[in-house]
Amino acid sequence: MSEAHSDQLAKIILSMPHPVIAVSGGVDSLTLAAFAGNLHQSAEMIHAVSPAVPQAATARVRQMAAERGWSLHLIDAGEFSNPNYLANPANRCFFCKSSLYGTMREVTDGQLLSGTNQDDLSDWRPGLEAAQYHDVRHPFVEAGMNKDAVRALAKNLGLAEAAQLPASPCLSSRVETGLPIKAEELLLIDRIEQHVRLCYPVATVRCRIRAEGIGIEIDREALEGLDEQRRAQFEAEVSELAGRSVKLGAYRMGSAFLRAAS
Repeated sequence: MSEAHSDQLAKIILSMPHPVIAVSGGVDSLTLAAFAGNLHQSAEMIHAVSPAVPQAATARVRQMAAERGWSLHLIDAGEFSNPNYLANPANRCFFCKSSLYGTMREVTDGQLLSGTNQDDLSDWRPGLEAAQYHDVRHPFVEAGMNKDAVRALAKNLGLAEAAQLPASPCLSSRVETGLPIKAEELLLIDRIEQHVRLCYPVATVRCRIRAEGIGIEIDREALEGLDEQRRAQFEAEVSELAGRSVKLGAYRMGSAFLRAAS
């Protein structure tokens, strides 16, 4: 990250009387919150607690807020009351973010901000359309910062652990497009992924809910490091935790997303 990036980001944040950051618990939003919190005394952080948010992410937000003295508000964004979200269409993120930003607007009159960075613009993200409707700004995009620049800023802010966090979309992204979103299944997904991270040396893990059953995807290097016996043990452990059989395979980004199902 260049000094010019930092200076431009500071200029953007300081131009707002009351910046309000949507903090999911990932590296982007945590870094934006830390930067704004250091810079602007009126900065406010809002975190949505939901079955779709990993428990570890909520714990991370709470811990950082306590350590850094943030003004933090925990909310229920209400997406589980939205039948469009629960139906899980291809543009589910639009309905999720609409619920989030709409609820944030009910509790604050500040300028809503997201941790979206320039790399995010290269993919189809319906949530960005929802952000437009709610006048949400994206300071990293405005400052010309990509993911690498955000991670570098995180390190500069003393967020070494956050800087190393892998990408982790919300838990609803693990449910195959068109299958209904159910809170109990998202909680199961979170439990399974936590178990795998704790018990196996994986860089990435995804628990996918598919029409044909549950698939567990781990990074290819970790998968190839499992011999036949260890792989059978892995599947047996996770099947017992899931209460049904699971199939282990290599991680494929976005493999539960079926665009044609919109």
